[in-house]
Amino acid sequence: MGIFSEEVNRVLREAGWTPDRQINAEPWLAAFESEGLQRNPVVSAFLAEFGGLAVHISGPGISRAREPFEFNPMLCLGEEDRFLEWGEEIKKSIFPVGVHDEGRFFLGIDECGELYLIETWVASFGRMPEAMGNLILGVQPSVINDGSI
Repeated sequence: MGIFSEEVNRVLREAGWTPDRQINAEPWLAAFESEGLQRNPVVSAFLAEFGGLAVHISGPGISRAREPFEFNPMLCLGEEDRFLEWGEEIKKSIFPVGVHDEGRFFLGIDECGELYLIETWVASFGRMPEAMGNLILGVQPSVINDGSI
């Protein structure tokens, strides 16, 4: 999914990532597809490379605190409507990929590789691979919709 800075590369490797990492993402994809979410090549590749990683970071970041996250879509089970509704609202297909800040927020990715922070509002960390750097280095995501429609 791209080349990362030395710091991002170090944090990902500490979590178990390697550049050639490929795991079976099919159970995650199938579980959410049966709930109406659509897989695409970007989400399939993202989960095959990063699925199952738990990143335990904390402390000050660039424009927000660094917070832990885990790329495990099953932690989003039961929240399918949230992803479907926000996807419809911003005209993207957002697929759940995990949680941020110990489950306080959900993480999703769209068909263009844009990584989202989802709650009762939606914000973007940008597109991969820059999005991974923003997530790890503590860059405040850009609010797309604050939920006050």
